[in-house]
Amino acid sequence: MMEILYTALGGFLLDLLLGDPAWMPHPVVGMGRCIDLLECLLRGAFPKTPRGELAAGAVLAAVLPLGTLVLSAMALHLCGLVHPALRFALELVWCWQCLAVKGLRDESTNVYQKLTFSTLEEARRAVSRIVGRDTEHLTAEGVTKAAVETVAENFSDGVAAPLCYMLLGGAPLALCCKAVNTMDSMVGYKNERYLYFGCAAARLDDLTNYIPARLSALLLVLAAGLTGQDWRNALKIWRRDRHNHASPNSAQTEAAMAGALGVQLAGPASYFGKICEKPTIGDPLRPVERSDILRANHLMVTGSVLCLLLLAGIRGIFLWN
Repeated sequence: MMEILYTALGGFLLDLLLGDPAWMPHPVVGMGRCIDLLECLLRGAFPKTPRGELAAGAVLAAVLPLGTLVLSAMALHLCGLVHPALRFALELVWCWQCLAVKGLRDESTNVYQKLTFSTLEEARRAVSRIVGRDTEHLTAEGVTKAAVETVAENFSDGVAAPLCYMLLGGAPLALCCKAVNTMDSMVGYKNERYLYFGCAAARLDDLTNYIPARLSALLLVLAAGLTGQDWRNALKIWRRDRHNHASPNSAQTEAAMAGALGVQLAGPASYFGKICEKPTIGDPLRPVERSDILRANHLMVTGSVLCLLLLAGIRGIFLWN
């Protein structure tokens, strides 16, 4: 359907121009509330044992994405019965809301501005909005690395993956992808509360983002070549360090980003007050500097445009043949 191609292109442009306006209700907020409600209900319905929590988490991991897919498809169908333009408008808005190019760029640029023009404490608060690690004791270098890493990782989660599913199955499939990602960000932790309950959500997120993460890494390599960064080193570090993470996906884009910038990322980090020993990614060819946040953003936006052109081109070829 050409409608999917047009709404994806339009949604991308709206996100690039307008981002995520605070006044607009966002589907992810509703997903978060559903997760909280389902967690409460499922924990009460299943035994409080490891096996019971695994089962409860598996139900959550099935109900939320499938429910999102079905409800959004039904809503589009009903809008289409009223008028095709209404269906198009709703799908366009949902495609827009599934993407996070401007939001990611703006939030990370805010970290850069705080590091440059304000205090380290304000920079820590700014980066805490976009990372899951503890930020209270980060140095300026630690804040910079955290921002660069989240730009790299969220290029896959917040841009490439939604685009892949959007151009495959329209807004409903893209929203399904966002539901999986939202579940993982809320319950996919290896801590006492979510070690078993969040296991299914984390595994589903790994599966959902498996191909987009690898596509994202290769697009960052290409973006490095187009923006004057070191694409050869990006490819080298990606091939060498792409598995240096507990997640099968997270190090894919971080490795390409580290190689393109010529810096070392990752390493030990604090989560919920506990130090997590993680391997480093990349070589310390030079010290990390705050301008790396802007370079990472340039790579991310360029990679996002490349991703859209590639996937839209593939869909266009199939439609016109």
